[in-house]
Amino acid sequence: MNIRDSEVINGLLQNAGYQITDNDQDADVVIFNTCSVRQHAEERIWSLIGSYKGSKIIGLVGCMAQNYKEKSFDRDESIGFIVGPQDIAKIPEIIKKIVAGNKKNKQSLKEGSSPFLFERKFWETDGTSRSEDLYHQGFYQDKHHAYVVISEGCSNFCSYCVVPYVRGPLRHRGSKNILAEIQEAISKGVTRITLLGQNVNAYQDNSFNFTQLLEKVNVLNGLKSFDFFTSHPKDAGLDSFKAMRDLEKLAKSLHLPLQSGSDRILKLMNRGYSAKEYLVLIDSYRKIVKDGLLTTDIILGFPTETEKEFKETYDLTKKAEFNAAFIFKYSPRPYTLAAKMFDDLKQEVKERRHKKLLDLQRSVSNKLDRKRENENK
Repeated sequence: MNIRDSEVINGLLQNAGYQITDNDQDADVVIFNTCSVRQHAEERIWSLIGSYKGSKIIGLVGCMAQNYKEKSFDRDESIGFIVGPQDIAKIPEIIKKIVAGNKKNKQSLKEGSSPFLFERKFWETDGTSRSEDLYHQGFYQDKHHAYVVISEGCSNFCSYCVVPYVRGPLRHRGSKNILAEIQEAISKGVTRITLLGQNVNAYQDNSFNFTQLLEKVNVLNGLKSFDFFTSHPKDAGLDSFKAMRDLEKLAKSLHLPLQSGSDRILKLMNRGYSAKEYLVLIDSYRKIVKDGLLTTDIILGFPTETEKEFKETYDLTKKAEFNAAFIFKYSPRPYTLAAKMFDDLKQEVKERRHKKLLDLQRSVSNKLDRKRENENK
């Protein structure tokens, strides 16, 4: 999602007359488009911002901007503007105002008059929606591949996740607008598409659903292949699996976050399914989509997770045989229900569990890779 937002911002700025520099040290403006899903990601951004202090205009954009708002100026005074995810269309005008203000300030100093007491700071974090024009800026980082957002925000409110608080409730784009954007990308030479949403399976445009969207995308001339990311187990189902089987351009690959193998932890996470239901779902996927790839997300060390519950996650991971897994150590996120829970697990416990599951997943991934290589010989 952030890659696509960065492309949109690049398109906005280039269409306003700005140029992208090959070397970041040559830039007059440096913009950090940020993520707040994990604490580590935020810490890296604060560190990177500190490395650019000087004469550059620095912008903090995206989820961290929405999360911390004007408090970000207190964290690092070198930040010149803050813009939330729903307000990125305002970035070119904000930069224009900052540049004009800086020029006026320099002129005042040359003429010997009193300079401004401080540089003006800008923050825009009150937006609740995006205009459709935003997605038609014409810039793609990859000449042959494009990300296309089909829905924004999320209304699931998983207890550990900050997304609903920084990106707002679930909102679906119109199917005609989505297909028009894909056609525009194809006209520029793009041949591969990834459909994006916090929960793509929940997509709905009146009576037009996600599976119907997949069917419409599949028949577009000039498109060679496409996929989607990401699915939620409570909404994924047989219709989308059958579409993956039957649509020749659709990749046979599913990312289906597990998060935990413990029913108690899944309930605390507000995930809406049990470990058994998850296993039944992936069994259906593998029966319908022969040789389909399966990847997942797992969070370890959720508050009050016991050794027995970690073992349940370990055993389910072993049984599921994911082709790959993104495995994270839990970190509390502001506003979330989990942040109010007592985090009773020591860091070394989280580290040990993290390493153990990583080692397991590496061995499973390597085994499946070798099997696939042998079958292709």
